[in-house]
Amino acid sequence: MIFHIAQFFGFESILNLFRYITFRSGAAAITALLIALWIGPKMIAWLRVKQGKGQPIREDGPASHLLTKRGTPTMGGLMILASLTVSTLLWMDLRHSIVWACLLVTLSFGLIGFLDDYAKVTKASHKGVPGKVRLLLEFMIGGAAVWWIARETGTQLYIPFVQNYGIELGIFYIAFGAFIIAGFGNAVNLTDGLDGLATMPVIIAAMTFGVIAYLVGNVKFSEYLGIHYVANAGELAVFCGALIGAGLGFLWYNAPPAAVFMGDTGSLALGGALGSIAVATNHELVLVIVGGLFVLETVSVIVQVASFKLTGKRVFRMAPIHHHFEQLGWAEATVVVRFWIISFVLALAGLATLKLR
Repeated sequence: MIFHIAQFFGFESILNLFRYITFRSGAAAITALLIALWIGPKMIAWLRVKQGKGQPIREDGPASHLLTKRGTPTMGGLMILASLTVSTLLWMDLRHSIVWACLLVTLSFGLIGFLDDYAKVTKASHKGVPGKVRLLLEFMIGGAAVWWIARETGTQLYIPFVQNYGIELGIFYIAFGAFIIAGFGNAVNLTDGLDGLATMPVIIAAMTFGVIAYLVGNVKFSEYLGIHYVANAGELAVFCGALIGAGLGFLWYNAPPAAVFMGDTGSLALGGALGSIAVATNHELVLVIVGGLFVLETVSVIVQVASFKLTGKRVFRMAPIHHHFEQLGWAEATVVVRFWIISFVLALAGLATLKLR
């Protein structure tokens, strides 16, 4: 919106700043952060009144969680979605459909998560929206978004470490892209088990893809680096900026001991956002590297379930894997910070793929 106001006045004088994606990305981050900090206390108080006992805590989880986390309100993802949406609409160039696609995926996944959280809170149970129904909705939304995005970006899967080389998937690209979006939505959801654990890795991934979006959306930089140019992808840096600011604002209240949980409302939305950004920038496989922590958490659950069904034995003391380390005696803060470090290292590895081609 602000971009178009500045454009109407011909980007005269100080309004020329609004022409630049870098400035608007920073402004989007600051705006989202301030909105989240402002609405946070009011929203937490409102959620606490509405939810009473807060989010149901797993009885089979770490014993300490039953004492320290019981009564904490959930659905804090509403804070993230509100600040992200307002900031994005204020600062992005509203003419580009790929940003709209990413924003709508984020909001749609947030709605699915909200319905799931609402069912859990009202029933005081871990059983929310049936898993098959939730997955079907996620794949339908993801498939529609990929079809929308692919009209501008094409249907090729680009390979990291190889200069501007892609494999044409045709119609199968829609299924692949939907899998990436739905998969990362659920991967972030699985990771969100400790205070601040999922939030910072999402912020780190958003920072990484903000850089990637800016580079692939710039003809000169993409040509220099030998990466596929995606027209208008630079605007996704503004979306990533808003995502960073919203995440930081939420982390202010989610830092241990958490005053609020993001719930499925936030985790599904954030994962869907990362997946859709990766599809829109044609860097789906790089997301697997950058978001490697989320992949690890998901794989740990798959391995645990498969091992128990096939052999009756568990590979980990508890899954997802962050609970395994808690059972080994690591303090919650130790697990969280060390996983943040892993996320940062993986983000650097993902950025390195831009040059190692």
